[in-house]
Amino acid sequence: MAQRRILLDLPNQLSLLRIGLTFVLVWLVLQPGTWPKVAALAGFGAASLTDWLDGWIARRWRVMSPFGALIDPIADKVLVLGVFLAFIQRGLAPAWMVLVILIRELAVTMARLYVARRRVVLSAAREGKQKMVSQIVAIIVILLVDLIRATADPQRLALGWNEALQRLVLLCLWVAVILTVVSGAAFFIRHGKVLWRTATGLR
Repeated sequence: MAQRRILLDLPNQLSLLRIGLTFVLVWLVLQPGTWPKVAALAGFGAASLTDWLDGWIARRWRVMSPFGALIDPIADKVLVLGVFLAFIQRGLAPAWMVLVILIRELAVTMARLYVARRRVVLSAAREGKQKMVSQIVAIIVILLVDLIRATADPQRLALGWNEALQRLVLLCLWVAVILTVVSGAAFFIRHGKVLWRTATGLR
């Protein structure tokens, strides 16, 4: 019984850890120098790993809970949005792209929290997972490009490397933005009736 209780709490603790790591990562992204960039890349990789790990534990040991189904996607959004906002501050990502992602994530999160007050849980679907993967890939690429720019030979960057790296960043961001919008539309289409019934008090 005690072991199952620990397993039940572990995925939720990993989600809360991911939220805590976000503040550290944002601070690291905003710091100058090479080592903060290395630490940010490693830290974000570790935080992303907790996303996979808490889901694996919940499925493997069948310890899914309503709180876990709610906190896991919220932790993902806090992590991604926190780092993306730091990118805007550094000029590493276009503000309008981050704004599109921010609006979608806040809209979905508010919808989840609204129905959760009435004990209705809207869990993540395949489109949401694909969206999350695209956002994680985009962030890792941006962090890696930032590290390369800080350590590479300036002459090589001047010979076209910088433009190629920027095109790679924009490609990853475009994929993330498109999948974010598509998954958001799919979320509201799929759960539209539930949201409407919850809002109107219908059953």
